[in-house]
Amino acid sequence: MNSRVVLERFPAGGSRGSWPAEEFARARRTEGQQAEVVMDLASDAFLVIVRRPAATAVTDLADLAEIAVAA
Repeated sequence: MNSRVVLERFPAGGSRGSWPAEEFARARRTEGQQAEVVMDLASDAFLVIVRRPAATAVTDLADLAEIAVAA
């Protein structure tokens, strides 16, 4: 499962022709972040988010041994 980090919120009722959430997300993508815009219907706002992958399980015993040695 992915977790999401909200970078910024923008009200949905912006002025016509203005896309501040998209502009903010584009600027973050230029910086190397994988930002995207989603709509939060409950708050009537656009959210700029970054998805973070959940921690993955160790599936290889060699990886587990390396973790044990590092600790």
